[in-house]
Amino acid sequence: MDKNTVIGFVLMALVLIGFSIYNQPSEAEIARQQQLRDSLELVRQQQEQAKQQLKAEAEKKIQEEAKDSTSLLFTATQGTAQEIALENSLVKITLNTKGGVPAKAELKNYKNQDRVTNIELFTDKDDKFSLALEGKNENILTEDLFFTPSEVTDSSAVMTLPMGSGHIDFIYTLSPDNYMLNMEIKAVGVSNYFSPNTNKLTINLHEKARQLEKGYSFENRYSSLTYKEANGGTDYLSETRDDEEQMEKPLDWVAFKNQFFSFVLIADQNLEKASLKSQQLQKNSGYLKEYTAQANTFFDPTGKQSTNLQLYFGPNHFKTLQAANELSISKKDLDMEQLVYLGWPLFRYINRWFTLYVFDWLKGLGINMGIVLLLMTLLVNLIVLYPRYKSYVSSAKMKALKPKVDEINAKYPKEEDAMRKQQEIMSMYSQYGVSPMGGCLPMLIQMPIWIALFNFVPNAIELRQQSFLWADDLSTYDDIIHWSANLPAIGNHLSIFCLLFCATNIISSWINMKQQDTGANPQMAAMKWMMYLMPIMFFFIFNDYSSGLCWYYFVSGLVSVIIMWIFKASTDDAKLLAKLERRRAERKTNPKLAGKSSFQERLQKLAEQQQEILRQQQEQQKRRGK
Repeated sequence: MDKNTVIGFVLMALVLIGFSIYNQPSEAEIARQQQLRDSLELVRQQQEQAKQQLKAEAEKKIQEEAKDSTSLLFTATQGTAQEIALENSLVKITLNTKGGVPAKAELKNYKNQDRVTNIELFTDKDDKFSLALEGKNENILTEDLFFTPSEVTDSSAVMTLPMGSGHIDFIYTLSPDNYMLNMEIKAVGVSNYFSPNTNKLTINLHEKARQLEKGYSFENRYSSLTYKEANGGTDYLSETRDDEEQMEKPLDWVAFKNQFFSFVLIADQNLEKASLKSQQLQKNSGYLKEYTAQANTFFDPTGKQSTNLQLYFGPNHFKTLQAANELSISKKDLDMEQLVYLGWPLFRYINRWFTLYVFDWLKGLGINMGIVLLLMTLLVNLIVLYPRYKSYVSSAKMKALKPKVDEINAKYPKEEDAMRKQQEIMSMYSQYGVSPMGGCLPMLIQMPIWIALFNFVPNAIELRQQSFLWADDLSTYDDIIHWSANLPAIGNHLSIFCLLFCATNIISSWINMKQQDTGANPQMAAMKWMMYLMPIMFFFIFNDYSSGLCWYYFVSGLVSVIIMWIFKASTDDAKLLAKLERRRAERKTNPKLAGKSSFQERLQKLAEQQQEILRQQQEQQKRRGK
């Protein structure tokens, strides 16, 4: 081997060694390769575990199916969900063969906020209605079982749950031209599968109450889980916070209530040991509240007597609910019209026997609902016109006599003479035939009417989606002035009707305070500023309220301002004072006219008693000083 050959082999060896050194992986690359090998091993192990788990689940399923084949309900565990529709002119209720109960309830005459699609008051997505029975060997949970439909018509159907050699039937009948669905539960040949003391079934209800109106806060305020005690009155869980109740007394019905619509479960044989729960849901979630109800009701496994339930899917309309009462299977007075809140007993009485009749009569004229509210407001102002006039005249008399009151105040500047001063002021009022309460009593007469209408307007479903002027829906706020941000205390809009209402309220307060002529009295001056601040506070409260309610308040305030202006323009203070002076002279000459009112007599007697006590205290202090 010559020299050149040796050199060639050496160079080739050096090249190979250098190349191998150059391509040797770094420590980071070695770590990455090891991590990759570990990951591949982990994936392999997970795949092996998944195979084992699938194999175990398959074996378990085979065992369960073998076990279920001996179950009384084996046939009912097999099937495919099928929908059965019952409908009349008002509502379409869809039954599902899986569970055997209603899955949907569509109201044909009421639209969603889009004004196109019908309201679905009950949906299988947000609502759950199921029954449970305790058998000898196994429990029956209807939500997991398949029923067989039969005798299906447009308004009736029988859903049959096969159970061993017998069956349980759910018999449905939809009332014509009403929102009431009758549900009869009848056992046939299954008594041997239940204990002899079995006489109850459990009803489970659940609903996520959807926001159906534009204003979350306002709708939420009038939505509640409501119930009626058997042979008693109605009550409800809190509308503004989470609440729950364990009922000791039996119930006639439980209602999942929105502002204008309700799903009501009525039990002919009462609901016992009811557990009720209401939870608030977040704004902008599309929901208002989450309702839950669980209760027991009668069940006869022998089939001699049926379990009778009724389901109401419909509007909170007073007369519609009254008509539903007449469909009661048990002939009970269900009192379901209580779902339309009309206020406390006195105000409810006014709304029930006055407001409703006037409202229905005006609505029957076929005029716009905004005009209906206008005419109602004018009618109410006409009714209270005389008490308002008497109140104004009393205030005008007090204002005319104010200089004489100032003279008495100047006569008794000391604090210890307060009782004597008050006694002399009351005596002076008596001489002129003026009562300090004369302006208050007429106002108290008209206040119940105003409060009654405050409760009526927000619950009148007739205002829902009815437009007037710039408001597209009188049942919720008008928001043609709005923005994207949600500002504290005001939200994302300005209600023009609310602004108008507050403006007329400020003007009315200014007129009233001017009529009272508070002078330099610091307490009355503070009261004046409070009267001006109240309308501003009202704006932040009522900005989310219904435009129909704010429209009613605006018209009422405007009419009040006009009436007060007319009263003031027709009153001559000088002539009024002269009239009072003549009356004072007449009362002096005619003892029969000088009688005091019972209030004035009591007030004067009280002042005399206080004066005597003060005199005795002063004498005691003098004796101690000696």
